[in-house]
Amino acid sequence: MSAASCLLTEDQFLCSICLDVFTDPVAIPCGHNFCKTCITEHWDVNVLCQCPNCKEFFNTRPELRVNTFISEMAAQFRQSAQQKASSSSSEQQAAKPGEVPCDACTGTKLKALKSCLVCLESYCETHLEPHLTRSALKRHQLIDPVENLEGRMCTKHDKLLELFCKTDQMCVCMLCTVLDHKTHDVVPLKEGYEGKKAELGKTEAEIQQMIQKRRLKIQEMKHSVELSKEDADREIADGVQVFTALKESVERSQAELIDTIQEKQRKTEKQAEGFIKELEKEISELKKRSTEVEQLLLSEDHLHVLQSFTSLNTAIPTKNWTEVSIRPSSYEGTVVRAVNQLEETLSKQMKKLFEAELKRVQQSAVDVTLDPDTAEPYLILSDDGKQVKHGDVKKNLPDNPERFDNSACVLAKQSFSSGRFYYEVQVKGKTEWDLGVARESINRKGQITLSPQNGYWSIWLRNKNEYKSCTKPPVCLSLKSQPEKVGVFVDYEEGLVSFYDVDAAALIYSFTGCCFTEKLYPYFSPDLIYGGKNSAPLIISPVNHTE
Repeated sequence: MSAASCLLTEDQFLCSICLDVFTDPVAIPCGHNFCKTCITEHWDVNVLCQCPNCKEFFNTRPELRVNTFISEMAAQFRQSAQQKASSSSSEQQAAKPGEVPCDACTGTKLKALKSCLVCLESYCETHLEPHLTRSALKRHQLIDPVENLEGRMCTKHDKLLELFCKTDQMCVCMLCTVLDHKTHDVVPLKEGYEGKKAELGKTEAEIQQMIQKRRLKIQEMKHSVELSKEDADREIADGVQVFTALKESVERSQAELIDTIQEKQRKTEKQAEGFIKELEKEISELKKRSTEVEQLLLSEDHLHVLQSFTSLNTAIPTKNWTEVSIRPSSYEGTVVRAVNQLEETLSKQMKKLFEAELKRVQQSAVDVTLDPDTAEPYLILSDDGKQVKHGDVKKNLPDNPERFDNSACVLAKQSFSSGRFYYEVQVKGKTEWDLGVARESINRKGQITLSPQNGYWSIWLRNKNEYKSCTKPPVCLSLKSQPEKVGVFVDYEEGLVSFYDVDAAALIYSFTGCCFTEKLYPYFSPDLIYGGKNSAPLIISPVNHTE
């Protein structure tokens, strides 16, 4: 029997309905064999009795009886296949966690090599063989092993999802295309796959670009942190150097003050000691004379008294101490002079600091030009946009939203919404002016009030020598000299606006803790001409970096 079975092919023992070895095989009138359960269920579903293979119709449902011969042959074939699978399983790997197991294996599940989209099962090397050798199974679509093959079936029609609806962006079966998706744009899965793959390619490129941008941003941030650390280290070093020098100056001034006072005290003490010694010497001489006079008064020797009288009655040489005195040393002004000297030293150190600071902020210099579309009609701008002054004649200009209509103001063309920027303006010869920065949304119509609350961070000069910050309330600024050139520095992220006297390398005023959320524009006002006074222009000057 085993020899005979070896002459038979595997196809002869497989049911064409379940594609597995016969179980209770039966023959129908046309001669084809099927599993008894398979053909019974097939005819139960279909109204007409028809052979699944040759399509022959039967008027009456044939009576089904198990073919014992074929059943025995199929049992032997199944046993042989199981022995073969058992012997080869030792050579194949069992499925590990995360790997797709073979659905046909009983007992130990071996690792699947392929999944069949028709059978909706995954197979190991042994159980995959029929799909590689049988002509009917060769037409099945095999893919790399995947889990959840049931998910590839249409849940509504229990058919394979083999089409893609571009209209609803979903996978559908053949029945879906004639029912729910009848008028939709439907393409084969491969075409939909290629389209989506192309989109995914673009998405991947965009993701990689986003990753690259973020990597560059990380590098930029790290670089900024490094620069910040360098600035911090430099500031600390400069600060330590300055405060060390100041500390040494204070200690030196203190020592000098103490030495000066102590020297005066020493001179006073020395002078007093000299006078006291003289007085003590005179007292000693006077005591000696007093003793001699007392002895002479006691003498009864007339001749001796008369002979000694002349020498004892002569005045002892002494100093007239009536006008002599020791006055306490005067220390008035000593401490004040020492503090003034210390202040001079401090001023020199401060000047060095401001020079270094000005040199740093000048590194952020930008080119600024005036915007004629914002200039109040009385203002006169130079052709190069670097100068502005007030005129006597109102020009006929369009009243566009950007223009100041009743205040002698003008903005720059350039705006800034990040980073640092610096520019310098010559104010020489002027008795009144305003300078600073303004946010984009400021009110430009009618009379304006300069303040941070209204979007202006500026300072002004009034009455030739009255400098004030445009705050609420204004702060009077005490300057040692009148600036001829003013530097304006802004650090957007830090919320800082500082004004410098460029020639004196001195800080005039700083707005700190500002919160900028809009574009900032450099702001200028040459103010009005009063009887020919204040006619000099404001001039945006090129920045000559401080050496």
